[in-house]
Amino acid sequence: MTDWRPIIEIIDEHFMIPQLNRTRRISALLPYDYYKSDKKYSIVYLHDGQNLFDDYAPFGNWGVDKALAKMAAHGIKDTIVIAIDHGGEQRIKELIPFKTRKFKEVEGEQYIDFMMNTLIPMINGRYRIHHDRNCTGIGGSSLGGLISLYAGFKYSHIFGKMMIFSPSLWITNDIYIQAANFPKDIATDIYLYAGGLESETHLDNVTRLANVLRGNEHEGQKLNLKFVTNPHGRHQEVYWGEQFPLALEYLFYRNKC
Repeated sequence: MTDWRPIIEIIDEHFMIPQLNRTRRISALLPYDYYKSDKKYSIVYLHDGQNLFDDYAPFGNWGVDKALAKMAAHGIKDTIVIAIDHGGEQRIKELIPFKTRKFKEVEGEQYIDFMMNTLIPMINGRYRIHHDRNCTGIGGSSLGGLISLYAGFKYSHIFGKMMIFSPSLWITNDIYIQAANFPKDIATDIYLYAGGLESETHLDNVTRLANVLRGNEHEGQKLNLKFVTNPHGRHQEVYWGEQFPLALEYLFYRNKC
């Protein structure tokens, strides 16, 4: 009987982030048959790794490992997930990319520099992956969604896929400016989700972002946005876990890389 569960490899419990002079657990969830194959895989980098598959996560988890197993059983098994743990007390600073009146000490730029210049090169050398941007994604929820938008817009030559769940858009208007200026003629797929019971303004903010991204639609546009809402969705891992397999299938299996 086939065991469809992904292979979970803890790359390092204390992987050094030289840009921030601190360490972090980095994990890889590989297709169950990764070591029985010689093919290359698409890849998605997700933030808040503690909340993706750890059974002891204090607020629950997305159940990424279970979702990947179910997808593999149906033949959808060609993506590697890299889980980057958050920094605990440093999480807010690390995942905010813009200085604001409220958040004057932020480290989002250094965190993304770590991804671009330390983590991704290491992963590229360690695993068999497609290096095409159309096969490379970034994603997260809440502040993880905000930093993923920032990275996806700024480093569009690296990321062709974005998995954005309940992004914390209240932090700053700068992300809307990034979205408005993002070239629509670059082939990019975005799966955007928000719940109706997250806060008084959350769904309105995410709807605004969706409208900005769609605002400059023109003939020949290559930006593909799927905006999904759940009127009963709250700002919780269980709702993001429900969206994960849907987002993964939309981003990576609708158009195979």
